[in-house]
Amino acid sequence: MTQANYNDYPKIHVAVDCVIFTYDDEQLKVLLYPRNIEPCKGDWSLMGGFVGDRESLEDAARRVLRQTVGLNDIFMEQVHGFSNPNREPNDRVISMAFYALICNDKHSRELVEEHKGEWYPITQLPPLIFDHNEMISCALQRLQYKASCELVGRDLLPEKFTLTQLNNLYNAIFQRTFDQGNFRKKIASLKVLIQTPDKDTSTSKKGAFLYVFPHNYVATESRIVKI
Repeated sequence: MTQANYNDYPKIHVAVDCVIFTYDDEQLKVLLYPRNIEPCKGDWSLMGGFVGDRESLEDAARRVLRQTVGLNDIFMEQVHGFSNPNREPNDRVISMAFYALICNDKHSRELVEEHKGEWYPITQLPPLIFDHNEMISCALQRLQYKASCELVGRDLLPEKFTLTQLNNLYNAIFQRTFDQGNFRKKIASLKVLIQTPDKDTSTSKKGAFLYVFPHNYVATESRIVKI
């Protein structure tokens, strides 16, 4: 392709948008912000930004996440590219959506407040700008697929957690109620979690054992959850 060929094509902006999930009050939540520029200033939006000249898509998404929740070591996965020519009213912008998982007690609440962000339950989302509702829907589907292929929780739960907490997390991710007995049997059959000697006594005198993920845990096909 010659330089003349390049000049024949219009310049297109490339952006990233981040669907940031956390788990709080037994609900899967997503972080939203009031947009601070036109068009649609003041309407609810995902946090995102344009890709810099020296950035990859992944680098740009990590930068947005760092500026948004103050974390560097964070689970992040590419979801889908959104390229409808009319997705934004003023310019041609192609955006790559990423989703991230963060533990609710580890991110910077100060940064979230600084940007006037709010955590919305995934089942109670307000109208969003452009195609951001579709981005969240696609991200949730990817998370559900991940949760059906491997045991998730390490990025959303505290370091130590009960099986009930893990069960409730799966209920929130799939927006359905899994039978607690069957869930426990399935988790036990995976032989992934490590039972600690510690107990959570906040809900009963007997207490419930706390579990942790092994530090070297890697999901394999033999550990497909399929609850």
